[in-house]
Amino acid sequence: MISKIYHLPVQIYYEDTDHSGVVYHANFLKYFERAREHVIGTAELVRLWKEEGIGFAVYKADLHYSEGVEFGELIDIRTTYEFDSEYRMVWHHEAWRKGGKKFAVSCELHLVCLDRNKKLRPIPPLDI
Repeated sequence: MISKIYHLPVQIYYEDTDHSGVVYHANFLKYFERAREHVIGTAELVRLWKEEGIGFAVYKADLHYSEGVEFGELIDIRTTYEFDSEYRMVWHHEAWRKGGKKFAVSCELHLVCLDRNKKLRPIPPLDI
């Protein structure tokens, strides 16, 4: 089952862009990472690492760029997730420009849960 849609506004700064004033493609991975942290919660991610010795790692990411986002824009990162198995979550991210008729960038990203020894572990219950 896919979750509700979570929203995270992201202001585009000059430092986010390339020489043409368009967001450098790799920065969308940062925005999507922030969105996942926003959904799960920083405190919960810290607790999982410090108390249970587990964290998340990207297993696979598939991005699609349909239009550029420019310096000065405020975009809406729309995020949903689903549990694919006891070991993997699939996150769906879309970056929307104000007034956009379609997403500017989309991403399907697979996360797995690992312990401190980099061994695969079941995803713990998350309060999300």
